Amino acid sequence: MNAIKRWFQRKDTSAQSSKTKSKAAINAGTHVSVEELIQLQQQARKIDMTRRSYAKASSTGTHHSRFRGRGMDYQESRIYQAGDDIRNMDWRVTARAGKPHTKLYQEERERPVVFLVDFNPGMFFGSTQSLKSVVAARTAALIAWAVANKGDRIGALIINQTHHELPPKMGKRGALQLIRELVNHSDPQKVFASSSLPSSATSETNLSKHENLNDELKRLRKIARPGSLVFLISDFYAINEDTAHHLRSLSRHCDIQAIQIVDPLEISPPPPDQYYITTGKNSDAEKIALLNTRSKKGQEQYQSFFDQHHQQVKELMRQQKIPLFQLSTSDNLLLKIQQNLGQSRQRSSSSISKKVVS
Repeated sequence: MNAIKRWFQRKDTSAQSSKTKSKAAINAGTHVSVEELIQLQQQARKIDMTRRSYAKASSTGTHHSRFRGRGMDYQESRIYQAGDDIRNMDWRVTARAGKPHTKLYQEERERPVVFLVDFNPGMFFGSTQSLKSVVAARTAALIAWAVANKGDRIGALIINQTHHELPPKMGKRGALQLIRELVNHSDPQKVFASSSLPSSATSETNLSKHENLNDELKRLRKIARPGSLVFLISDFYAINEDTAHHLRSLSRHCDIQAIQIVDPLEISPPPPDQYYITTGKNSDAEKIALLNTRSKKGQEQYQSFFDQHHQQVKELMRQQKIPLFQLSTSDNLLLKIQQNLGQSRQRSSSSISKKVVS
């Protein structure tokens, strides 16, 4: 652990002074730190990516996708020996040879795992425990450690005001490379340093500067080589009719898992009241919108907007046979990922043993 921290200190000594100045404004709900994301390595041991032979999308029904995970390749068959697993019996060869034979397997070589992490301006929002950007960064880091523990290579395409490509690197080196950029690109102070949160007169201009999701999916097709496992982490507000084409092209050669980051306020409206939307400044002139949920009509319009968006994301992924699940800013991150991606064999076995004993 100390060696890992020293690696980052050598890389990021220039940021220490500014980090100290802004320390008072930093909390775990708005920022992630290198130390926090490194510590997720221990939790990641409870996630087993290799056991997953198919993906079930909890938000898109129960269809099976082509998400295969890392498994075993058949190598040869040989005469059965005492202690061999009878589940690997080769019954065809046994019938032909007249003697019991068992199959031998060789673990697949490492596969590239590529993350597309979308830090669009809307991701820097949160109403409960954390910003959506923080949840996205923790999710990517947690899965990356689970992948690194299996020795796979890790690459990424991170987008906010610009895009940043990370070439796949093996195991821990790949995870550390990703962590460094997640911390850098999920920092709201850095993202909005060039200009404060947009006022009504400049909001469209500033938002248009954000890298287009479809352009990044097109770029991702060049980064993720055939056979890669791709994780798409976003709130997916930028999808449109062209997104299906890019996902279809990408899924021809790669396995894809979509993770939609949401906030509880994107699931149901807040309590009935009037809420001013501001840029965060202390001036009445900076109040750029009014959200009125006092009336039933206002609540229905609010609910309808988000329901339509979630349905659009769900339908898009269903059509492309891409497994999808939602992660809320109020969710238990590890538990939700285990439920949707896989739980370690050791943890699963111990849980079963406890149930049998009880």
